[in-house]
Amino acid sequence: MSVRMGVLALLVDGPGYGYQLRGEFEQRTGGSWPLNIGQVYTTLDRLERDGLVERGDADEDGHVVYTATDAGRDAVTRWFSEPVPAKRGRDELAIKFALAVTVPGVDVERLVQVQRGAAVRNLQDLTRLKRTADPAEDLAWSLVLESMVFQAEAEVRWLDHVESSVSRYRPSDRRTSVSASADETVRSAR
Repeated sequence: MSVRMGVLALLVDGPGYGYQLRGEFEQRTGGSWPLNIGQVYTTLDRLERDGLVERGDADEDGHVVYTATDAGRDAVTRWFSEPVPAKRGRDELAIKFALAVTVPGVDVERLVQVQRGAAVRNLQDLTRLKRTADPAEDLAWSLVLESMVFQAEAEVRWLDHVESSVSRYRPSDRRTSVSASADETVRSAR
């Protein structure tokens, strides 16, 4: 999610200042995406530059208050009506395994076990958290938490697939047997 659109959505809900917006963002997302206050103010500056928010006067405590413009409200309406693009190609875990199966000497089976252990522990932690969450009290946090649970479950399933694929195809063994066959063919041709 874009922090930009998250902050803008909060301003569509009502005027706010930097620290207030950061707290509101973290509260509504269950603290799953902590924001640096500098990031919030940089985002507000860019939103103002792009005509999506207006900087108002300072409140009685000296906080500069921002409000969404009509263009900002339109942008949030569009954002909520469009799908989020799927993440493609930059998944660190997938890249790590893609390299592991092609770099000689990497114990891929062990890597799968280590990663699966971490994924299962993460899933257990999230499941414990889920037991304490009450969607009737905090639907926003419950939805974020359930998304994290589903992602952790998907990681465990994908690691099962990696393990199966590695045992079935073993690219490093094929490379060794292909080069051994080629050496034998060369020797017999002499």
